[in-house]
Amino acid sequence: MLMTEPTVTLKEHPIMLTLQDSISGNGFLARITMSGRTLMRQEDGKWWMYGVRPAGIAASGENIDEAFLNFRSSYKNILFDIAQESKTFEDFYKVVQRFFDEGDSHNEDEQLWEAALQTIRSGCLQPPAPFSKLPQRSPESAPSFINIERVDAQAKDKRLTPSENVAEVFAYSSPKAA
Repeated sequence: MLMTEPTVTLKEHPIMLTLQDSISGNGFLARITMSGRTLMRQEDGKWWMYGVRPAGIAASGENIDEAFLNFRSSYKNILFDIAQESKTFEDFYKVVQRFFDEGDSHNEDEQLWEAALQTIRSGCLQPPAPFSKLPQRSPESAPSFINIERVDAQAKDKRLTPSENVAEVFAYSSPKAA
C-alpha cells in the first residue's frame, strides 16, 4: 500500500505588502512607508484581501491582482482622509500610527495569518496557483512597520534623494524562515 502525504488546503493565504505614499496635508507633505500583513481568501467567487496590519481595510476583486489594487486604493484613500482631517503634521502622524497599530477585535486576523504561515511552514508548501507568480518573502526578513516622515521644506535636515524610494511589494509569505 502506497502512503501519500495528506493534502493541505489553505483557506487564508498570508500576504505581505510594502507600500510607499506621498500625502499632502494641511501645510505639510508626508512620506508614509508601510510594511504590512494581509490575509487573502476566496469567498463568493471573488478574492478578498483583509488587512491584518493595518487591520481596518478589506477589498475584493475578480482575481488576486484586482483585490490587491482595490486594497491599495482603499489604503491610500484612508491616508487622504486622515490628511484632510488633520490640522497639523503631528495630528496626521498620531492618527496614521494609531490606524496602523490597531488590530481587529481579539486580534483574530493576526492569529489566522500566523496559523496560515505555520501551516505553510509545517508542510513546506509552495504557493498555490494564483499566488505562484508572486515573489516569496520571509516575514522575519520584512517585519511589519510604518514610517511616517515629514518631507516638505519645514522638515529639519531633510534632503530628498532617489535612494529613499521604495518599490511596492505584493508577496506570498515564504515557507522558509529567514
